[in-house]
Amino acid sequence: MNLVKKKNGEVKLPPGFRFHPTDEELVVQYLKRKVFSFPLPASIIPELHHLSNSDPWDLPGDLGEERYFFSTKEAKYPNGNRSNRATNSGYWKATGLDKQILNSNSNVVVGMKKTLVFYKGKPPHGSRTDWIMHEYRLTNHSSSLKQNWVVCRIFLKKRGGAKNGGGRGGENTVTVREKPSKVKNSNSNSNSKVVVFYDFLSSPILSATSGITEEHNENENENEHEDSSSSFPSLTNNN
Repeated sequence: MNLVKKKNGEVKLPPGFRFHPTDEELVVQYLKRKVFSFPLPASIIPELHHLSNSDPWDLPGDLGEERYFFSTKEAKYPNGNRSNRATNSGYWKATGLDKQILNSNSNVVVGMKKTLVFYKGKPPHGSRTDWIMHEYRLTNHSSSLKQNWVVCRIFLKKRGGAKNGGGRGGENTVTVREKPSKVKNSNSNSNSKVVVFYDFLSSPILSATSGITEEHNENENENEHEDSSSSFPSLTNNN
């Protein structure tokens, strides 16, 4: 596969190709090979040292796509294990528990996945953003290795709009009925109407009509009922 490399380490795939590896593939086929200096399946993931010290919008690549980087972790303190995750505009903060990455054949833990969220400002009063980082690391590898490599996936979380329905089996079909007072005035010629709204995007509407809004005239319904009832001949007891 011919990869196109641009400035600042950005790598482009040919049109029509996408790089969407699974968690296991990232750890076993890319990160593990990188750590032990084995050949990679493809030179698609660039190196970017001290990745967690960079603002996410300043990283190489398309901001609207998932971006992957090999990076090394920088200790926050000389004698500590905590990573330095401060940037010029904010900081990366871990959220939730680390997830185990299992080998699909043997169910052996081959790596760990840490989720981080980017905050603007200074801790602990930063403003949360929609930038997400998944940081993958190996487990049980030799501590004698000079560089502590990780592979990171960075993306901007997309916010969805208001969901229409959101359930299954038509449970969230929306029907709104607006009905005026039922007080009738025989001297008034005003018509009382019922407006019904159907949300046919959530589930099909079992109705003979195809419109979104229907208006029913209550007086007409009552007149129809009276006409239909008067159409039957009256039964008279002649005995």
